[in-house]
Amino acid sequence: MLSIVIPTFNEAQVIASTIQMLHENLIGKQYEIIISDGGSSDDTVNLTTKMGAKVVVSPQKGRAGQMNFGASQALGDIYFFLHADCVPTPNFYDLINQTVLQGYNCGSFRTEFDCSNTLLKINAFFTRFNYLFFRGGDQGVFVTKELWNTVGTYKEDMFIMEDYDFIARLWKQGKFKLIPKATLVSARKYDENSWLKVQLANLKIVRMYKKGASQMEMVTTYKQLLSYRKNAF
Repeated sequence: MLSIVIPTFNEAQVIASTIQMLHENLIGKQYEIIISDGGSSDDTVNLTTKMGAKVVVSPQKGRAGQMNFGASQALGDIYFFLHADCVPTPNFYDLINQTVLQGYNCGSFRTEFDCSNTLLKINAFFTRFNYLFFRGGDQGVFVTKELWNTVGTYKEDMFIMEDYDFIARLWKQGKFKLIPKATLVSARKYDENSWLKVQLANLKIVRMYKKGASQMEMVTTYKQLLSYRKNAF
């Protein structure tokens, strides 16, 4: 059984299409969709409940805490962490199961953006290379329950770079597989900012992280560098 865990906070504008596409591609499969909400004030909880998802309200707001809480409520043998505005390749369920049967216990997908911007196509191209720098939570990250219990949860004191930290630990302790299919990722961050601004902001944050900057310093810097959704952090 596959447990799909999606952290949300005021995602009513995008979450319905994500859940609908998941249901359509999982007919006849053993799965559950867990929405781990951070206290949305819009229609996210009501909407996702009506669409057949298992909705839980996380006691801790923040993607790391919400994903951990969602996983704690999961019944599956494999956890698949997915962002609210991302949709995996149609046969992702079979691909994940086949990968686990081949002896891998964690992994992710490549990236494809939901727009035709040439620069974003270049970004997406590089995600075919299995280096940590090109891996992110928006690609969808799967891990067996057994490995999850060994590696540990997302670090709840992290509000930025939490995916990078978690994937790095998977690489060290698990057998990671980059599946050569792409998750469709929303380009809304790039729509609200220029491609260059996003690239420079990402590079800045990665450098700060590697130099040991605090979470507060990184979050504050990111907000200063980019105009982004109010519910991003």
